[in-house]
Amino acid sequence: MSADLVNIIFGMKMRQARTAAGLSLTELAQRAGMSTSYLTEIERGRKYPRNDKIMALATALGKEYDALVSIKLQPSLRYLEATLSSAIVGRFPFAEFGFATEDLLNLLTREPEKASALLHAVLDIARRYDLQEEDFLRAALRSYQEIHENYFPELEEAAQQFTAVFGPAYGFSDQEPVTLEVLAALLQTEYGYVLDEGGLAQNPDLLAYRSVYVGGERPLSNQRPLSDQRLLSNQRPLSDQRPLFLLNPHLYPRQSKFLLARELGYQYLGLSERSTASPPDKIHSFQQLLNDYKAAYFGGALLMPRAALLADLEAFFSLPTWQPQALADMLTRYDVTPEMLFYRFSELIPQCFGIKLHFLRFHQANGDLRLVRHLNLSQLLMPSGIGLHEHYCRRWLAARLLQAMKSAQAAGEGERFPLPGIHIATFLESGEQFVAMGFARSLVLSPGENSSVTVGFRLTPEVEQRVRFLADPSIPQETVGETCERCPLLACDVRAAPPLVREGEEVKEKRQLALRQIGAVS
Repeated sequence: MSADLVNIIFGMKMRQARTAAGLSLTELAQRAGMSTSYLTEIERGRKYPRNDKIMALATALGKEYDALVSIKLQPSLRYLEATLSSAIVGRFPFAEFGFATEDLLNLLTREPEKASALLHAVLDIARRYDLQEEDFLRAALRSYQEIHENYFPELEEAAQQFTAVFGPAYGFSDQEPVTLEVLAALLQTEYGYVLDEGGLAQNPDLLAYRSVYVGGERPLSNQRPLSDQRLLSNQRPLSDQRPLFLLNPHLYPRQSKFLLARELGYQYLGLSERSTASPPDKIHSFQQLLNDYKAAYFGGALLMPRAALLADLEAFFSLPTWQPQALADMLTRYDVTPEMLFYRFSELIPQCFGIKLHFLRFHQANGDLRLVRHLNLSQLLMPSGIGLHEHYCRRWLAARLLQAMKSAQAAGEGERFPLPGIHIATFLESGEQFVAMGFARSLVLSPGENSSVTVGFRLTPEVEQRVRFLADPSIPQETVGETCERCPLLACDVRAAPPLVREGEEVKEKRQLALRQIGAVS
């Protein structure tokens, strides 16, 4: 058991004994001959007293010395002990939400037996749905982003400063997007990187990664590459201690651009705790996850400068009709993927246009539709059956785009980036309306698997005034649900599963009605 947990358990037991004795901290301090501030530190688990002080506390509390120092909690509190010693609690970023660990401890120890029962339920749910520590950390990051509306001025400013410092010498600006060649030159010249586009291909087990970083001794900022160093090399001198960055050769150039831009973010922002592989196999801490996010934010801001993209969005929203080519043209101008563009939308549109977005990315292989990434600023009615392996409504734009792409591929007509789609979705039960725009594409590293990415926002009069093309009568209207299992719409030609959950709820409602009729319930 860690020293921190021993401190926490001692502080918990002391607080319980003090409360049971009806003593305030001041009164206990007077009886034990100690300061109130010192006892406060003990109860918060920050300090562990010496033996003589423990004896004085035991006497003041009317407790046996051995009972007070025992690290064993009573049986009704065993889940509290298990939770406090878990990696999830130890690594959860309470401070990022203005919540110190001792604050949690204070809440739990006010009603420890009830808290233990609650935590027992939480742990049981986590085991039942196989929730891992990474699931909690990723949920914490999403919450952190949503609290800040996914906009971080300091990262925007860092990207602008980087452009101002290096742009003139390398030929890019906040109006002229940076190229792949320039990004590679920046990493090599300014940060001494060795770029390798062939190493991953030599090992089939590594081809699932988009990139791998192998750190070396950080060079001086003005160090220049070797005179015979090519732009992308698959050779690294044995004595070379420079950072090595391996890129998957099967990526689209626009994907490689983002990886290089993100790598510049790690270096320029000084982020040392980071993932070394993309996608990462393991999340070791929230700080690692947060640093990965910051570097990616920087990379997106570098590829799609704030001022230029806001001007493009202003023109796009001012169009009198829906013109998908205008959206597709942004992909070409900035040379990015749909996911990069839409995620950048989620950073700028809520802050600069006052429209709260949601961002969804689905993957589909063999008919299986999986939500792999999401951010929900618009309070979209997300399907509630994820943990139950229910089927997402196939009327959602994301599912429709994937089905259309699958049909096009079967006919030999599939494109890498077909024109985007749009619809206005009305939720069947609530009547709430959301606009969704999206792209579908094939996944280059996962043959046979497609991806769709959508952004959307709640349809309100204010939004309709801001986005003029929403008045276009040609925009499709669709009635949608959450999951097939919960949907009452029986005459659905794309239903993927019967409405079993809905039918079960209807049976319960009939039973409740029967109970009310005989006066058993009010």
